[in-house]
Amino acid sequence: MDIWHNLLQGFVTAGTPVNLLWALLGCTIGTAIGVLPGIGPATAVAMLLPITLQVEPTGSMIFFAGIYYGAMYGGSTTSILLNTPGEAASMVTAMEGNKMAKNGRAGAALATAAIGSFVAGTIGTVVVTIAAPVVAKYAVLLGPPEYFMLMVLAFVTVSAVLGKSTLRGLTALFIGLAIGLIGIDQITGQARYTGGVPELMDGIEVVLIAVGLFAVSEALYVMLYEGRTVETQNKLSKVHMTKEEWKRSWPAWLRATAIGIPFGTIPAGGSEIPTFLSYATEKKLSKHPEEFGTIGAIEGVAGPEAANNAAITATLIPLLTLGIPTSNTAAILLGAFQNYGIQPGPQLLDKNGALVWALIASLYIGNVMLLVLNLPLVGLWVKLLKVPKAQLYAGILIFATVGVYGMRQSAFDLFLLYAIGLLGLVMRRFDFPAAPVVIGMILGPLAEAQLRNALSIGEGKWGVLVERPASAILLTIAVLVVVMPRVLKMLKARKRMALG
Repeated sequence: MDIWHNLLQGFVTAGTPVNLLWALLGCTIGTAIGVLPGIGPATAVAMLLPITLQVEPTGSMIFFAGIYYGAMYGGSTTSILLNTPGEAASMVTAMEGNKMAKNGRAGAALATAAIGSFVAGTIGTVVVTIAAPVVAKYAVLLGPPEYFMLMVLAFVTVSAVLGKSTLRGLTALFIGLAIGLIGIDQITGQARYTGGVPELMDGIEVVLIAVGLFAVSEALYVMLYEGRTVETQNKLSKVHMTKEEWKRSWPAWLRATAIGIPFGTIPAGGSEIPTFLSYATEKKLSKHPEEFGTIGAIEGVAGPEAANNAAITATLIPLLTLGIPTSNTAAILLGAFQNYGIQPGPQLLDKNGALVWALIASLYIGNVMLLVLNLPLVGLWVKLLKVPKAQLYAGILIFATVGVYGMRQSAFDLFLLYAIGLLGLVMRRFDFPAAPVVIGMILGPLAEAQLRNALSIGEGKWGVLVERPASAILLTIAVLVVVMPRVLKMLKARKRMALG
C-alpha cells in the first residue's frame, strides 16, 4: 500500500500548476524534437541542461522526462509521412508506416502509432511504479565489490551495444573514463591530469561534455557532411482506425510492450533491438503477411512503436534505482540529477522520494498529454520540417554557447565546449558512439570509489572482487558480452566453410 500512497503524493506534487506547465512544455518540445530528423532527445536535453540549472529540481526533471518520451511519440510522424525517422528507433516504423501512407492509410498508421505509444508507455510506467521500490530494496544489499562489477557490466554492455563495433565502443568509453579522472582526487586531494590549468582543478562539467558531444557535434556534422534532402510528404488522411484495424493493433501493442520492457531494464538495452524483434514477431504471427513490404501492414507499425515506448519508459528503473543509464538520453538525465547534487541509486527513494514519485506520476500525466498533442496536431508538427536546416542548427549552436557560458561565465569553458564538439564531430564521422563517453565520465569516478572501497574491505586483495557470488556472476556476464559475439561469429564462419 505504501507504493500507491507514495504515488498519490507524487500526483499531488506533479499536479501543481507549475509542474503541469513543465510537463506540457517538455512534451511539446519533445514532440517537436522527435519530428525534426537527426536532433534527438539526448541533444535537446543536453542543450537545455545549462539553461534549466536555476529551475527547482522536481520541475526540471519532469521537464526533461517530458522531452525524453515526447521525442519517441514525435519520431513516428515523420517516419510515416515522409519516410524520415526522427530517431533511430523509428526506422522500423518507417518500413511499414510509409507504405501505408503511400496507399492512402496515413491516418490509420499515425493513430495506431500514437495510441500504441500511449498503451505501452502507460503499462511501462505501471511496471516502473511497482518495480522501482523492489529493485531499490534489494540493491541496498549490494556491497562495493558488487557495485563495481555492476558498473563494469554497464561499461561493457553499453559500449558493445551502442557502438558499430565493440572496439569503437570501448575506445569511446576509455575517453570518457580519462575525462572523468581530470581534477582533484577526492581521497588524496591531489590534482590529476590538469596540465597546470587552474580551470581544470574542479574537473570538467558533465553538462559541457554532453552539450559538446551531442548538440555542437551534431550541428557541425550536419553543416559539413549532410547536403539538402527533399522529402515528399504523403497526403494526410483523417487520423482514425477502422474496427478491423483496432482488432489487428491491440494484440501487437501488448506483445510489443512485453518485448520492450525487459530491454529497457537491462544495461544492454536500448529501443532499437526490441523494435526489430517486435517487427519480426508481428510479421511471423500476422494473418496478412502479404501486406508487409507492399501496401503496409498495420501490425508492423503498432508493434515497433509500442516496443519503442515500453523500452524507453523502462530505462528509468535501472537509472533511478541503480544509477545505471542504458541509453544516450538516460546518461544525460543522470548528469542532470548530479547537477542538483542528487545521486540516483538505492538510496534515492529514501533521500529524494518526493522527487522520484512526482517524476513517476508525471509519466502518467505526460502520456495523456502526448496522446492529445499527437493525434489532433499532426499537421502542425509536420510544418516544423519546413524550418531550413541552416537556421535550425545555427540556433542550436547559439543555445549551446549561451547555456554553457551562463554556467560559470568562463571563456575557457567555451573553448573547451568547441574542442569537445570537434572531438564529437570526428567520432561521429568515424562511427564512434558518443554515449559511452558520457557514461564513462559520469560512472568512472563512482566505479573508482567503489573499487577503492572494495580493496579496503579486502585489505588490498583483488580477489575480493570475485569472492562474493553476485560480483563473480556479474564479472562472468561482462566477459561473456565481450567474448560470445566473437565465438558465435567464428562458429558461423566454420559452419559456412564446412558446408562450402
